[in-house]
Amino acid sequence: MKAHTLALLLAGTTLLPVAAHAQSADPLPATNPSPDPTTGPATATENSDGQVSNDGDIIVTAQRREQSILTVPIAISAVSGNALATKGIANSAALASAVPNLQVSSPYGNTQPNFSLRGISVANEYNSNQASPIGVYIDDIYLASRTAHGMGLFDLDRVEVLRGPQGTLFGRNTTGGAINFITKAPALSGNEGYAEAGYGNFSTYTAQAAIETTMVENQLALRISGNYAKGDGQIENVFAGGRDGNSQNTLQGRAILRMRPGDGPLDIKLKIYGGRDKGSQAAIHGLLPFRSGLGFFQTNENRLGLNRTEAYGASATIAYELSPALTFTSITSRDGGKQNLQQAADGSPLDVLDINWRSKFQQFSEEARLNYSTDRMKLVAGGFYGWDRTITDNTFNIGGALGPGVNGGFFQHYRQVRRSYAVFAQGDYNLTPQLVLTLGARYTWDRARYDDGYAFLFAGDVGGAQTPLATTVPCPGVAGTCAYNPALRFALPGRNNALTGRAALSYTTDGGVLVYASYNRGYRSGAFNGGGYTSSAGITYIQPERVDAYEVGVKGRYFDMLTLSAAGFYYNYKNQQVQDTRPGPVSFLVNAPKAEVYGAEAEARLRLSPALTLTAAAGYLHSTYKQLTLQSTNLDGNDLPFAPRFTAQGGVDITLFKNGTDGLTISPSVAYFSRQYFSPFNSENAAGTGQLNSELQQDAYAKVNLTAALTLDRFTFKAFATNLFNEKIYAYGLDLRGAGFPYNFLVPSTPRTYGGSVRVAF
Repeated sequence: MKAHTLALLLAGTTLLPVAAHAQSADPLPATNPSPDPTTGPATATENSDGQVSNDGDIIVTAQRREQSILTVPIAISAVSGNALATKGIANSAALASAVPNLQVSSPYGNTQPNFSLRGISVANEYNSNQASPIGVYIDDIYLASRTAHGMGLFDLDRVEVLRGPQGTLFGRNTTGGAINFITKAPALSGNEGYAEAGYGNFSTYTAQAAIETTMVENQLALRISGNYAKGDGQIENVFAGGRDGNSQNTLQGRAILRMRPGDGPLDIKLKIYGGRDKGSQAAIHGLLPFRSGLGFFQTNENRLGLNRTEAYGASATIAYELSPALTFTSITSRDGGKQNLQQAADGSPLDVLDINWRSKFQQFSEEARLNYSTDRMKLVAGGFYGWDRTITDNTFNIGGALGPGVNGGFFQHYRQVRRSYAVFAQGDYNLTPQLVLTLGARYTWDRARYDDGYAFLFAGDVGGAQTPLATTVPCPGVAGTCAYNPALRFALPGRNNALTGRAALSYTTDGGVLVYASYNRGYRSGAFNGGGYTSSAGITYIQPERVDAYEVGVKGRYFDMLTLSAAGFYYNYKNQQVQDTRPGPVSFLVNAPKAEVYGAEAEARLRLSPALTLTAAAGYLHSTYKQLTLQSTNLDGNDLPFAPRFTAQGGVDITLFKNGTDGLTISPSVAYFSRQYFSPFNSENAAGTGQLNSELQQDAYAKVNLTAALTLDRFTFKAFATNLFNEKIYAYGLDLRGAGFPYNFLVPSTPRTYGGSVRVAF
């Protein structure tokens, strides 16, 4: 049986009980179940204080207060830290295997992942200065740099993925949704920790550890955790002496100090973190003559480089209970990082296109809010300020394209600074004990500047001295037509304001099933074209994206054994920000005037017995451009990139024996994705460009993973295999033929990996 057929059958089998719509007449038990280490979305787990909801459901903070996931009228998936380990999800780039209608892609491997939720993504835009349309947060702190999104996942309480625009309660630029990584914080009670070491194929060594100590019960505690991974390249490079692609070399650390003086109303969490990654670049399939005789998981590249990234920061989260009904919360953070990505982008032993992407990032944010709660009303109101800066120095070596025997390329520099101010409020009002009206609004002021911009054409070898030949920024004409002038600079301001918000009605039946309907408006601020280096004509500040989203959904528990959530949605999507390469060559950042997105998704968990649990999720997505022209080609009716029509995930947890806390559990899982395109062109080609866009897609595929965990007292022994059937998958593709290169840029995903680990809890 083919893997993708298995995926669909598994998902369908798990969702069959949905047809049994009768609700148990008995109320759910009020006792707290023990957290299940194998659970996935919408299942029992601990919240930040080590508590479990009375229903045994995962606790989320999607509306800036703690709620059971089954009572939140939002399409949300929540995956516990234990479930991440069970599913083999070690970094944020692998989240798509656990969440419906989520795609993750990148031209840089796990570095700078591009998230796509319900078809909304950065499309064919890949520059580091752009904000993600999917807001990414860690402990409610917005991460402006997309490089910081490629984090390894360790010592997490859970990950919350909110689908649909979050235009009220979440920071910035959330037209598509929000992903919130929530770390484990000290519980202020007792001492605990763990240490884990593992080994896998490709000589991969991993280690994780955490220790938590309570110095004063209920008042003062500290948790320190760390993560390490190092492994050889997973894509073989046949070039003699060449570095293999997709290697790992990651080190991360985090410390959280929690204080509650006198066990009183003040709760303070101070966090510091830091990490670095210097694995090799994602391998490239490029020039066709050098693909001859190679397997899918091989490349022939003379300059396969390293992806060096760093991220660090500190934050303070202060909550003060002013009264039983009113709490004040302040979240302050200062973060930074940098990237130095060496990308051989031709997949050949020739120096056709070698790029060095270098950027430094800094950001500061402050959010202050009040939470007011009574029996009839729940209100959140506050303000937000965010500042971030990107300083970029990129080098594009284009081999001998300047002339016979003359190597050269382009150098680019600019500084971008953005500021965002916002005020927001959202309230839930009980019209009746079962009917709730939600109204929310957010007003945002965004200000940005592109400064100190310059670029020039140079002669010189890769990594060698550069002899400037001509200024290209600022220069409005064709590259090479403006004399070199090192004093010239380009600057541009940008500003826009936006009113966004939410309105919803939700009704809870006597049996506890939640039914809701909502309207949300989302917004992504205007942007500068970070890809403009051959001419200043393409460096403009383009319009913001806007989404009007309509959604209906249902969530509930059936027969005390099945939990189910489902939603249907329709989006009116305007001004998606996409790249357009025009003769010159000049790269423009432009707006796609109009797109339409609609679809449905469902998640379910069925506990047939203490020894057998099934989980499944499925999504359908129809996302098309209603109006778009790129390179003078009409693309109306084309699919949005990274938006497969069908996705499905399924898994089974089989406990072969159980004796108290000891036991053996086997957990196979599968994730299916139908065909997706990597370009707004889909399979169309712009006239006169030499494009071959039919290459820029990935056919339907399924990835099967398998884990087995044996727990004996304090020890857990785990074995795993990911991409068990060694599916050949392209993770990303970019048109380079239209830019004048004789090939397209395609990034293969990693092959089968397997290994084991041992973990001791103390």
